[in-house]
Amino acid sequence: MTEVVLGINGISKAYGALQANNDITLDLRAGEIHALIGPNGAGKSTFIKQVSGAEQPDQGAVTLLGDDITPLGAVARAQKGLGRTFQISSLAMEYTVLQNVVLGAMGRRGRVMRFFAPVLKDAALLNAAMRALERVGLQDVAHVETAVLSHGQRRQLEVAVALTLEPKVFLMDEPMAGLGAEGSQDLIRVLDALRHEAPILLVEHDMDAVFALADRISVLVYGQIIATGAPEDIRHNADVRTAYLGDDA
Repeated sequence: MTEVVLGINGISKAYGALQANNDITLDLRAGEIHALIGPNGAGKSTFIKQVSGAEQPDQGAVTLLGDDITPLGAVARAQKGLGRTFQISSLAMEYTVLQNVVLGAMGRRGRVMRFFAPVLKDAALLNAAMRALERVGLQDVAHVETAVLSHGQRRQLEVAVALTLEPKVFLMDEPMAGLGAEGSQDLIRVLDALRHEAPILLVEHDMDAVFALADRISVLVYGQIIATGAPEDIRHNADVRTAYLGDDA
């Protein structure tokens, strides 16, 4: 059996009377992309917060390579190897592309920002940042101000920031959001190439991207997983079609 890298075991989260997540169990295995899909209001954002460490589950556990990381916060989980990209860009638009990779790596490692300027002269760190940019195809714009990048290039830059942590797993929160057809195809190629470096838990609304990339798909509806399986199994699952995919399948 393929090694389980990330395990989500029976996590639940309620806000007062609202049960946002209810006993969610799924796993991410080495070399795969596991997509989580579901309609708006299904509880995906709450799920992401619990996996990333932004919030603690009311019950259940999150494991990374068999180690229980449930008590850890977001920075500590990043230090353990959980590389996250965000639905809403967290990039510093006034900095160059290269500076953003360095700045992001420092922040996720919990480094103090006042030492940012001297670090920009650290050859080892700069070389690592450049290697990350090469992986996502942004090496030619390393010294360009981030504000002038296309939306698609900014999403690729966020992946480069995550790469600097040499992650054991990627948690990607709607990386295709706001991209046009060309930008989506570019990012699909980047993510497809990354899966063997670190598996990807992909939370995404773009069904074309999901079905192009995913080895497995889990469907979240009203805070519960109603199906998990191979893309074709999910495409033809009657409950999934009724709850979410409809005629788009």
